[in-house]
Amino acid sequence: MTLVADLVAYLEKLAPLELAESWDNVGLLVGDSQQPVNRIMTALTIVPENVDEAIANKADLIITHHPLPFQPLKKITHDTIPGMLLCRLMRADIAVYSPHTAWDNTRGGINEQIANLLKLIDVRPLIPGRLPHLQAANLGSGRCGNLAEPMRLSQLVEQLRIPLQLDTISTTAAPDRLAQRIGIVCGSGGSLLSAVKTASCDTFLTGEATFHQCLEAQASGVSLILLSHFASEKFALRKLSTTLQTDFSDIQVWSSLTEKEPTQIL
Repeated sequence: MTLVADLVAYLEKLAPLELAESWDNVGLLVGDSQQPVNRIMTALTIVPENVDEAIANKADLIITHHPLPFQPLKKITHDTIPGMLLCRLMRADIAVYSPHTAWDNTRGGINEQIANLLKLIDVRPLIPGRLPHLQAANLGSGRCGNLAEPMRLSQLVEQLRIPLQLDTISTTAAPDRLAQRIGIVCGSGGSLLSAVKTASCDTFLTGEATFHQCLEAQASGVSLILLSHFASEKFALRKLSTTLQTDFSDIQVWSSLTEKEPTQIL
C-alpha cells in the first residue's frame, strides 16, 4: 500500500524543497500524509474544472505545479475561489502537493528539460543557489547554455513546438535573428531579464513577461521569446505523470485533461 507520505518522500527527492524560491509555498499543502493513494492526477494549476475531474475520477492526490494555497489565507470559505476549491478538495479527501520552483530549479527539472530539448551545452543556473552546497552542485534558478552552432530564432522555436504543444509564440526580435547563448526561465520569468543579461545570453526563453520587460529586452539586444506560461510548464506535468506511472505501477496516474491555455486565439 502506497501512502501520501511515500509520494512526498519520492517528490522531495525528485525536487528537494530547499531549491524552492524563498517566496514560494511548496510541499504537502493539503491532506493526511498517512492516507493511502490509489489514483493521482498531475496538474499545472488547480482550477474548478480539474477539481471536478479529480473528484469524478476519485483521485487521492493532486500533484500541482502551482501551489494551492499560495498566499496565506485567514479563512477557508466558499466566498473566495481558493477557499471554495480547498473546501471541495478537503471534503473529497484529496491531498495536494506542489513542488513548484523546487521542480523548476532541480537537476532534470522543467528548465533543464527545455535546455535538453534544445540540446544546449555547458548548461548552468542563471542564478546560483542561495546555499553553498547548492552552488557547489551547480544548482540554482533558471538555466543558461549554448547551442553547438548559431541558429535562427524560427529554427529554435520549431525544436520546441511539438514537445511543448505550442500554438502561438511571441518574440521581440526578427525570426531570422541568430541565437547562440540561451537563457531559460519557465513560467513567468520576465523579472530575471537582468540575470539573463549578466550571463551574456543573446536569447531569453520564458513563458511570459510584462510590456516593459519586453521593451527592456529589445533595448538590451536580447531576443525575448514568450512561449506562454501554460505551454512552458504543462508539458512537464504530462511527462511527470508518465514517470510516476512507471515508478508506482500499482497506482493509476494521469495528467489533467480539462485544464487548458486560459487565453484563446480569435
